[in-house]
Amino acid sequence: MRKLTTLLALCAFICLACNSKNGETDKHEKISSKSVSLSASGATFPLPFYTLAFQKYTEKTNNRVAYGAIGSGGGIRSLKDETVNFAASDAFLTDEESKEMKPVIHIPTCMGAVVAAFNLDGVEKLRLSGEVLAEIFAGKITKWNDKKLTALNPDIKLPNMKITPVYRSDGSGTTNIFTDYLSKVSSDWKNKFGAGKTVDFPTGMAAKGNPGVAGIINNTKGTIGYIGSEYAFSLKIKSAEIQNSNGEFIAPNTASISAAAAGNIPDDTRTMITNSSAAGAYPISCLTWIVVYRDLNNGKNTLQEAKATVELLQFLVSDAIQAMTESVHYAPLPQQIREKAINNLKKITYNGKKLL
Repeated sequence: MRKLTTLLALCAFICLACNSKNGETDKHEKISSKSVSLSASGATFPLPFYTLAFQKYTEKTNNRVAYGAIGSGGGIRSLKDETVNFAASDAFLTDEESKEMKPVIHIPTCMGAVVAAFNLDGVEKLRLSGEVLAEIFAGKITKWNDKKLTALNPDIKLPNMKITPVYRSDGSGTTNIFTDYLSKVSSDWKNKFGAGKTVDFPTGMAAKGNPGVAGIINNTKGTIGYIGSEYAFSLKIKSAEIQNSNGEFIAPNTASISAAAAGNIPDDTRTMITNSSAAGAYPISCLTWIVVYRDLNNGKNTLQEAKATVELLQFLVSDAIQAMTESVHYAPLPQQIREKAINNLKKITYNGKKLL
């Protein structure tokens, strides 16, 4: 009887110890989940989408994401300096740029467009070709009633008013998308100015970030500038229909932006989809990416932060979040691109060990 009592007491002690250990583990997991805080910086273009998506991620996991919209160039510099967990960019890193950093992975998160937004009294619709748009920003076309503009818009009375182009002052993926398009449709632009996150625009007004450019256009008559489509849509700023490579004048919307992604996309997703030859495609459409180190065991990431980063990126390409893109004026990723994003996520490691 004494032996049985001792055995029962021992079993009770073991069970209590196990329960206590499990309780401590559960408590630790909850505390850890609440304590993970990620930092990131980069593109202003996808800011409305990231604001929504990061909020949903916090609600789901208790993890938090602090995002600084400082432009794509600034985001990549922060990643290079290892002061953030990840960066956001509308311009993928070229092979040459990648040589200056540790190996990185690009994860596309949504689709959008760069629009030619304008402010003209009495003009609700405007048609532009790529060549004319390039000449406006090159300072060759200086008046709204220029014959090349009136030829594209015969049913509109355009004013005898000076055109004021508005462009980005900061290193910008939006600038890269816009000038990549201009370089494809105008050899003169390509030879004189080229494409990049920073370009020496010869005329006009400069502003920081998409919000800055949108603000100037919204408040200044006679202006035209390039901004992310979501800013034009949300602020109800008028934007031009752009002639695509098929000769169609196309307005930016979910369908025309998605159409631009038709065709082959490389496995690493690093591609520009401007000037797409697909029918119905808006010609200044784009992908936007989050850029992370291939191995997250660097000076910034703990293992806990690395796991949360991969979890967040999975969340961004999930059905639920992609379904929300249109609510903030973006287009969801096509299925083929989402599959490539997941495949690339599987390549991310921490100290050589896969996280997914």
